[in-house]
Amino acid sequence: MNKLLLWDIDGTLIVSQGAGVRAMERAVVQRFGRPGDLRGIDWAGRTDTWITGEVLRQCGLPDSPENRHAYLEAYLAELPGELQAAPQGHVLPGILELLEYYHRHPTVAQGLLTGNIRAGAELKLTHYRVWHYFAFGAFADDSPSRNELGPHALRRARERHAVDFAPENTFIIGDTPRDIECGKVIGAQTIAVATGKFTLAELQAHHPTAALADFADTAAFHALIGD
Repeated sequence: MNKLLLWDIDGTLIVSQGAGVRAMERAVVQRFGRPGDLRGIDWAGRTDTWITGEVLRQCGLPDSPENRHAYLEAYLAELPGELQAAPQGHVLPGILELLEYYHRHPTVAQGLLTGNIRAGAELKLTHYRVWHYFAFGAFADDSPSRNELGPHALRRARERHAVDFAPENTFIIGDTPRDIECGKVIGAQTIAVATGKFTLAELQAHHPTAALADFADTAAFHALIGD
């Protein structure tokens, strides 16, 4: 193996029609009895642990380990129901074909680099039946800063495959400017996709290695990987 794909989740692999946000809002009410309107938070590309700090601040609560744990546990309890209540949620175009192809590819490894906590990532991707494609990854449990997740992903890729993946052969794939920035921090290639909140032009303004409207044209994606 000599190439590594690290995938974002929300807006890149799947859209859950806001299930995660609603679960976080319901968790505020359930755990703290406070209004669950979190629309003022800048969600895109952030980590769940960063968002948790913002939620506690908005609620006027101490940012303590106990409050963080209680809030994220409440979020995980609410998330399955919200995923079930969003039948419009789906795996994005081209993703199943790409995941299956690289899952079988002898020289390409793939993992996750996501702002979700690991348990939340598992709930979401199990719901959409793609969790089994990912044996490792970096998650919000590792750091509230997305820019600090890359080294964790590289370390786990090395532990899993006994390969030091070179920066030019590592691809960070995501739908926000923060995914692009995160990839640049570790010198990786960055592939941006406009299937989330940001337009193609907005993503291109952050100078990723490449940007695509979506991944429906899987041949175009293969060409970027050099496959």
